[in-house]
Amino acid sequence: MLSDIEIAQLNKMEHITNVAQKLNIVEDDLELYGKFKAKLPLSLIDESNIAKNNLVLVTALTPTPAGEGKTTTSIGLVEGLNKIGEKAVAVLREPSLGPVFGIKGGAAGGGYSQVVPMEDINLHFTGDFSAIEKANNLLAALIDNNIQSKTRNLGIDPRTIVWKRVMDMNDRALRNITIGLGGTANGIPREDGFNITPASEVMAILCMAKDFDDLKLRLGNIFVGFTFDKKPVYARDLKAEEAMTILLKDAVKPNLVQTLEGNPAIIHGGPFANIAQGTNTILATKMGLSLAKYTITEAGFGADLGAEKFLNIKCVAGGLKPKAIVVVATIRALRHHGGATKEEYNTPSIEKVTKGLENLGKHVENMQKFGVSPVVAINAFPSDTKEEVALIKSFCSQMNVKAVEAKGFAEGGDGMAELAKEVVAIVEKGESNFKPLYNWNLGVKEKIEKIAKEIYGADGVKYSSKAENDIKQITELGLEELPICMAKTQKSFSDDDQLLGRPTGFSVTVREFEYAVGAGFIIPILGNMMRMPGLPAIPASEGMTIDSNGVISGLS
Repeated sequence: MLSDIEIAQLNKMEHITNVAQKLNIVEDDLELYGKFKAKLPLSLIDESNIAKNNLVLVTALTPTPAGEGKTTTSIGLVEGLNKIGEKAVAVLREPSLGPVFGIKGGAAGGGYSQVVPMEDINLHFTGDFSAIEKANNLLAALIDNNIQSKTRNLGIDPRTIVWKRVMDMNDRALRNITIGLGGTANGIPREDGFNITPASEVMAILCMAKDFDDLKLRLGNIFVGFTFDKKPVYARDLKAEEAMTILLKDAVKPNLVQTLEGNPAIIHGGPFANIAQGTNTILATKMGLSLAKYTITEAGFGADLGAEKFLNIKCVAGGLKPKAIVVVATIRALRHHGGATKEEYNTPSIEKVTKGLENLGKHVENMQKFGVSPVVAINAFPSDTKEEVALIKSFCSQMNVKAVEAKGFAEGGDGMAELAKEVVAIVEKGESNFKPLYNWNLGVKEKIEKIAKEIYGADGVKYSSKAENDIKQITELGLEELPICMAKTQKSFSDDDQLLGRPTGFSVTVREFEYAVGAGFIIPILGNMMRMPGLPAIPASEGMTIDSNGVISGLS
């Protein structure tokens, strides 16, 4: 079979104005970035249409390192829905350059279920990540400039600064650095570091903003640190929000591209899901719901992370109500959770799949707790056997959930028609009645324990002495009514990445807290979370080439 990039390069794309017409968008409303990309004005968002159209979330079981194909399934589902005569649009996150050149090598779908232009989307795209990086680093520069200043000094205690610089690349050497060396003209020496751009609060803010004014307000609410006399300092105290918003004036607009079959796709924002909320922007989701009967969106990592945050944070903040949830599973992942080694992922095993189904079952149960009907999509691989597929279908049937083979990777929309019909059936039954898991007004510990016990299956939650002190500080800052954005490993329901399947008899430990005041959530840190990944021993970049005509290979 051809590689992803070869399939994408052989595809004949439609001009983006033709794609826009499928959503009844006129050319004058597009801000063109060449022939195949465009920005969409926020004026196209229509609250009356949002209320009557249908939002479908695509999530997954606990993933293996390679991922289980949520993006591929999301795009394929849009192809399938359009194949059966429904007007559907994909609304997805933008890829980060770090994973593209690190392990993934690309994140625009796969096989015959992709968004294009694939190379552009995976690389600089329309410059949104660059704008986020610049806005983040402007605030960092303003902080250090204020510490150096003798005229407008706020008295910031450098030891309390939590704001870091960012870049969109995996570079472990920048995690912890010392800045301001080289004499008094170069600033005040202090410890600092870099995060990767998707881990920036500016990215989280862009994805939570309801409109342009809300974006500016949230940027001003970014918590920076404390003064020497223990007073909190926010970005607005540095008069940073106006300039930061200026840098984001184009990035706030969602991007329109297309699928391989010429259907519309909106791609916007890209926060990490094991640290931030892991979903595209509220604005992009509302844009999709304004323009199409079905909006298909995804949330990062497994349902215990991305979907939980999508449902408890994004949907509540944005007033969104999903009508159906697709839980993606691969037989490879089920074998993994049943004890298979990496070398055994492609080896059929009824025994390992049976054991691994405990993980899938817990995710399905969790989605049902939100009052939304799920369907399981078995993302097909060549190593799947009929016996293993039948086992999954029987297991799901016992939970009153249908499991459908999803063959979008190999067959495009034709291979997704059955899943599309099942999604439409769920929506048309009208049985879904979304409700969040917890009320934001509960205490911090109550909200955390709700997630830990209900979603993870933990027996309880432990708090370090630092975490206990952080909760006192959260209360003093008046932040206790913010929702919870748990930061934990994506490899397990627990905070121990070695506990696969459906672990029981465990507790989770909150080591410390961060607070993304601008984004509007509290972040309990479970374990050692990494905001700046490193490259693997053999980075994906080593397998990439570009010829004298600018044709790229290996980006998949």
